[in-house]
Amino acid sequence: MEPRISSVTRILQAINWNEACFVLNIVSRHSAIISSLIFRMKKIAIFGASGMTGLVTTEYALKQGFEVRALLRDPEKLPESLRSQVEVVKGDVTNLGDVESAVKGRDAIIVTLGTRNDLSPTTVMSDGLKNIIQAMKKHEVSVISVCLSSFIFFDREKVPPIFNEINADHLRMLEALRSDGSTLKWIAVCPPHIADTPSSPHKISIGSSAGRAISKQDLGKFFVDALSKTEYYNQLVGIATEVQQ
Repeated sequence: MEPRISSVTRILQAINWNEACFVLNIVSRHSAIISSLIFRMKKIAIFGASGMTGLVTTEYALKQGFEVRALLRDPEKLPESLRSQVEVVKGDVTNLGDVESAVKGRDAIIVTLGTRNDLSPTTVMSDGLKNIIQAMKKHEVSVISVCLSSFIFFDREKVPPIFNEINADHLRMLEALRSDGSTLKWIAVCPPHIADTPSSPHKISIGSSAGRAISKQDLGKFFVDALSKTEYYNQLVGIATEVQQ
């Protein structure tokens, strides 16, 4: 805390009183806006809640006290222990009306859409995300964390061919986020291999891959926690388990 106070003091010493009041007013208003946003961010919608990563994301969000709504094609895929705590909207992410029903009244959105083991050509994830973004604009929701892949950081020719089609749709998802301009506060989370392992020390890297694997537990936690971390807004974020030397 001391370095921050000293830095502000040095700035104020270099300007006159009127300028100082102006700066303090802007800083105060900005802090109030951010604090207000974080404080009221309690209602979220999760798309992909029944998948491996989506399940742990949902569990963690509930433990943190969030009110969770989930859009599911088949509600039965969500374990009863979670279904009883989640507001379930039955529908499909490719149907705009269904998506709007899930987004309306939420403070933030988490997208963990996937194709499970299907690596064939698809636009389901990107088409779904476009619907989500459209619904967010309509209902004035601005914060969203989205699961992509660390292949986003690779040169195209270095992506293993078997993953080319999935990577192509992840790139379309990223383009959908970026093309929105300044309306959204998006976090593009780009994990490597998602491992079914316990939580462990991990690292975050903005703008680059962080490693070769990440626990699903740590990834799910990050999707939720990142919503209130302004340093991740409109960034590509790598996350990976730390390698023990």
